[in-house]
Amino acid sequence: MALTTFQHQALTKLRSSGASDLGVGLDNSRLNYLLALISLDLHCPQEFPELDPHSVPGLYERVASQRLRVDGPKFQPLYERLLALEPNGDNYLYCLGSLLKARLKYEKILKAQPMPTLEQVGPRSLLQFGHLESRALAAFLFWRKWIYDIDNRAGQETGYLFEPIVAQAIGGVPYGARNSPVRRDGTGKGRQVDCIRDEGDERRAYELKLRVTIAASGQGRWQEELSFPEDCQKSGFVPVLVVFDDTENDKLTELRKRFENAGGKAYVGTEAWTHLDEQAGPVMSRFLDNYVRAPLNTLLEAEPEHLPRITFALREGKLVVEVAGDTLEVVRENETDPDLSDAAGEQADLLPDDVDQQTPGP
Repeated sequence: MALTTFQHQALTKLRSSGASDLGVGLDNSRLNYLLALISLDLHCPQEFPELDPHSVPGLYERVASQRLRVDGPKFQPLYERLLALEPNGDNYLYCLGSLLKARLKYEKILKAQPMPTLEQVGPRSLLQFGHLESRALAAFLFWRKWIYDIDNRAGQETGYLFEPIVAQAIGGVPYGARNSPVRRDGTGKGRQVDCIRDEGDERRAYELKLRVTIAASGQGRWQEELSFPEDCQKSGFVPVLVVFDDTENDKLTELRKRFENAGGKAYVGTEAWTHLDEQAGPVMSRFLDNYVRAPLNTLLEAEPEHLPRITFALREGKLVVEVAGDTLEVVRENETDPDLSDAAGEQADLLPDDVDQQTPGP
């Protein structure tokens, strides 16, 4: 059977590694691995004996990434067989493939993210010089900066992954601010939207959140969140709030009321997952349950009351992180790439725009 335009485009994206040296494209064996997983998820492994689905590790199992492949069979005939069995198999493959690509790319980032230089962290020592012995302070500054850089990259990569795959799973599309149909006050600049979904005569704009906490945040940022539902309403959209954690607090209550007052809806906790399952349908709801809901719920349940001891070390070409009795080891590579440049860190060290107002004149 001939593939549709969407199916061709989705496969091209999955196979492409992009312009970055750190990008990851899924080859024939990686795509076969995804088909094996999907056959298990959709309860039809017997239809793909060539892949031996029961022998493949799960996506979240602690195994070397080299094992996440099935060599041998050609992918496309097997893919066409899947589509004949399940028309939504294309969407499932695209979402699961996007998740695998993101995980493989971040694995490469961990291996290659360079340690900071003295030029980057040296001036920061003036804030704490004398509080630690100089050698200890230097080590602290280097580790602190590296952890910031690697977490910043995690935030960037998650931004390309989390909301888009949830949006794709429920048949919606995410929008960045530049092209967004949701405008400030209905006519101004565009606003980033996690997911826009057409419901026939109703268009919905989704805000997806892991949780809403009472932790202090910038007043401007909070006002941005509070104004989102009204901007949606004025732009012709029904605002929908989805919060995965059901811990109630004043901020969540306030945000929920803003959405409801703007003619919108709010789904929290179990209701949130139920709503997404209904929008996704029976097949894609399995993807959400297996690969999004399960790990997020596990993490929410494992939130520590007190942070355990953690150590970072570079030993014989390996990054070794020990925390809560467990160990992560990453083989480091002497690799430099423009994508790993310290753009965010450099911006942090630029003079603020109002420095002339903060500094006494002559």
